[in-house]
Amino acid sequence: MKSKSTVFVWMLYDVFMLAVSLIVSILIGVNFSMSGWQQIAQNPTTISVILSVAIVPNILFLFFTKRYKVIWKYASPVDYMVLAVAPLFAFVVLLIEGLIGRVISGFNHYLVRKNVYVIYLVISFIVVVAPRVAIKLYTKLYDRKTVANVTKTKKVMIIGAGEAAQILITDIATNKHFANSEVVCAIDDDETKIGKFINGVRIAGTRHDIVTCAKKYDIDTIIFAVPSMSRNERREILEICSQTRCTLKTMPSIDDSVNNSGKSSISNVKIEDLLERVPIKFDMKEKMQYVTGKIVMVTGGGGSIGSELCRQIVKYSPKLLIIFDVYENNAYDIQNELKADYPEANVLALIGSVRDSIRMENVFSKYRPEIVYHAAAHKHVPLMEDSPNEAIKNNVFGTYKTAEMADKYGTSRFVLISTDKAVNPTNVMGASKRMCEMIIQSFSRKSKTEFVAVRFGNVLGSNGSVIPLFKKQIEQGGPVKVTHPDIIRYFMTIPEAVSLVLTAGAMAKGGEIFVLDMGKPVKILDLAKNMIRLTGHKVNEDIMIEFTGLRPGEKLYEELLMGEEGLENTENDLIHVGKPIEFDEEWFSERLANLKAVMYDDSIDIRSLIHEIVPTYKMPQ
Repeated sequence: MKSKSTVFVWMLYDVFMLAVSLIVSILIGVNFSMSGWQQIAQNPTTISVILSVAIVPNILFLFFTKRYKVIWKYASPVDYMVLAVAPLFAFVVLLIEGLIGRVISGFNHYLVRKNVYVIYLVISFIVVVAPRVAIKLYTKLYDRKTVANVTKTKKVMIIGAGEAAQILITDIATNKHFANSEVVCAIDDDETKIGKFINGVRIAGTRHDIVTCAKKYDIDTIIFAVPSMSRNERREILEICSQTRCTLKTMPSIDDSVNNSGKSSISNVKIEDLLERVPIKFDMKEKMQYVTGKIVMVTGGGGSIGSELCRQIVKYSPKLLIIFDVYENNAYDIQNELKADYPEANVLALIGSVRDSIRMENVFSKYRPEIVYHAAAHKHVPLMEDSPNEAIKNNVFGTYKTAEMADKYGTSRFVLISTDKAVNPTNVMGASKRMCEMIIQSFSRKSKTEFVAVRFGNVLGSNGSVIPLFKKQIEQGGPVKVTHPDIIRYFMTIPEAVSLVLTAGAMAKGGEIFVLDMGKPVKILDLAKNMIRLTGHKVNEDIMIEFTGLRPGEKLYEELLMGEEGLENTENDLIHVGKPIEFDEEWFSERLANLKAVMYDDSIDIRSLIHEIVPTYKMPQ
């Protein structure tokens, strides 16, 4: 808070300088003539009255608009705009007094004729505004000089020479957060701009000159400042940028690139910017009405997918959102986040395991969830290869117990989170998720609850996924470990995956396996190379790539559908439905019972029993 002594000093300064300004204005108005000054001084109205009329409106205006409480080194443009109005306000008061006043009419009319009030307006504006501006400029220059003294100046290239680039260049030049950065060149595909300047920065070439200019100007950082560009063009340019040794940053979008204070918003380039497809967006507002006013439960609600489900669901005002998770820290974190962002929302975090029949019975009987999203599962392929019985306990029978309670207590919709690894599985985790899909289909045939499954590929940035792993390896200086040079995967962003799950919940009729059109798969090797380049390193020079061989249960590519499932379109061109595979339910129930009987005995090779239930499961040789 601004101290009273500082406020007093500013007020004293303004009173003194405004008085001086009026006297100087009068002297200028009479051409510094002593006879002119004497004529004014002989006027019946004293100088003291005029001083009060000129000064008091200024001081009162600044006081009541709280400009004396502003810390000027942190002042905003609005503060300076209000500051500039004060002399204008005083000018208007003087004019009214001079033109209408009776007592001092002679004196004021003389001043009006000599343009003294206009002169006073200009001088008072300068003495009020100038010192405040000087304080801010000095502080910025001092801060930048201080930072520059302790850090090396980073040379910046801007991609784009439009409005966003103009704002960005100004911000880098004045913002203390960029004190060790200097924009040395800009790039734009408009050839008519080449050789011209934007905010003093030379436009050095087109996208084809990026690599050359990066070397010529010794660039450290490249900032992409064309928020309106299409994603395909954006990816092409970013791929060119990734061939340099520069750190890449971006202005995310037109809406996000400029905040309320008119400053640029810059973030690191995300790996999804270089994916081979445009992110899929869903219009969720109309579809999500089915959760409004409902009791919704998310199992595994603290995980990557589960927590994002909770974030999306809470926006649509469920009657109660239950976050169910065995890991208390994750559940605690997402509950606190949602309560902070949506104080009116009814959010409850419950700790428990989907493997615990008694706990599941208690939760369902007490809260009677109307919609269940089942995201709780063991998902790490190599870990489940070493602990196959745990995969069955948690994934298969955890799903069975949750579905059983949903059926028993009248849940209207049940959505299972599945995976592309369930298709022709080569690992226990994938086979366990295929059994989960079969459980869902089995319950759907006999229950009033609408049971559906949602199948998608790898999720960018989820816990334990390849992106955080590669990032950590790069931060440690490498090597980045890739299992095989030809391995490919389908990728989704977390928002895409969650949108699919929620849309499937809206479209559910019972028994479907929903599949998203995920476009082209991505080579993991290309992903690793792009991540290395995005951090400003050279592949196999600064950061090495090491091939470690396929892990147990891992295959070169994932499929989204089994051949015999077929594919049906839905009202959404990007969402398809796999036709359920027919199987004997009585036979399936018997095999599940056999599996349950032996899963607690680690000495038994459970894989052969898994193969019986999922014939497409390819057991390790």
